[in-house]
Amino acid sequence: MSFLGFPREDGSVGVRNHIGIISVVVCANDVTLKIAQQVEGAVAFLHDQGCTQTLVDLDQVTRTLVNLGKNSNLAGVLLVSLGCESVLIDEIREKIAVSGKPVKTLGIQKTGGMLPAIMEGSRIAQEMVIKASTIRRETFDDSYLSIGVKCGASDTTSGLISNPAAGAAFDIIYDHGGTCIFGETTEFLGAEHILMRRAATPEVKKRIEEIVTRMEKRAKMMGVDIRGGQPTTGNIKGGLTTIEEKSLGAIVKAGTRPIHDVYEYGNKITKKGLFIMDSPGREPEFLTGVAAAGVQIIIFSTGIGAPQGFPFVPVLKITGNPKTERYLSDHIDKFIKLSEEGENTIAQAGEEIYEEIKAIASGKKTKAEVLGYGQFSNIFTIGPVI
Repeated sequence: MSFLGFPREDGSVGVRNHIGIISVVVCANDVTLKIAQQVEGAVAFLHDQGCTQTLVDLDQVTRTLVNLGKNSNLAGVLLVSLGCESVLIDEIREKIAVSGKPVKTLGIQKTGGMLPAIMEGSRIAQEMVIKASTIRRETFDDSYLSIGVKCGASDTTSGLISNPAAGAAFDIIYDHGGTCIFGETTEFLGAEHILMRRAATPEVKKRIEEIVTRMEKRAKMMGVDIRGGQPTTGNIKGGLTTIEEKSLGAIVKAGTRPIHDVYEYGNKITKKGLFIMDSPGREPEFLTGVAAAGVQIIIFSTGIGAPQGFPFVPVLKITGNPKTERYLSDHIDKFIKLSEEGENTIAQAGEEIYEEIKAIASGKKTKAEVLGYGQFSNIFTIGPVI
């Protein structure tokens, strides 16, 4: 099978052809957003990081911004800084440029303030969009697909219907030679032993145990119970009573194939197979993480309805909850309906999701894209703002 994508100089393939206007620090968000709003074909990535943080977090923010810029859905990048932030814009520019795509920089202080920066940034973005518009879609096989999966606003239908269906689609993509990435380490708790059985090597098995233990220790360091944060209040209202129950329903969205490796947050994954990205479960940080890992499309399974999208990675919303499909139809791309008579199975639902992924990869827009829902993201950090 195949899809129509945009070829990139580094050998990757995009399913979108945006120019990314990426803020390197929270102080530049307003100018970044205004530039993207001025130029059709440009999208803004905003976040709350980039200054007065520990070196560990500054390294993580830098690495994440670099790999976001390398995402194949971006044909070019304009980096926007204030000018006195802790992250180094030139370092970010140089590392993104290795991918072969055009990268420009803009400093608000250096340019003379907000209004001159918006004017100059809009001019640069316009030129980059025009150049990108000459790139044409070509045919690629499924081995060029890199897909992420997320579940949010989960209820009992998530673990029973939409998560297993997403997992069935993952198995298809894996079997066709593609790349599949999942995470949300918080939602491994109590079910990590099941994932460890699927580790391709003893080293991977050990890494799964390590990231779960590390996540548990982070929670304990705060001196509070994880309950209330996980499962969330919405999860509990949806029928999920414990983190173990939520985890058992959450891990099935990763399918059944062997897990090849475990990556730290913000790292780019260039290999084929099934991988874990150590990450929190909250949408703004998780979606950024898998975008930095290199995914072109994200499957998002929801029970009671989570609307989030992402600026330059299409987010395919699926649900198995008929009430959510009915009342939140503006956000749900695909309703997973399983027949009591058995005509439609989880495997068939996986095939339907896979076909939808190929359509999106070839240009079909998701509802989040059409609505412009997903303008505000964030980067996961560990330490305090100082």
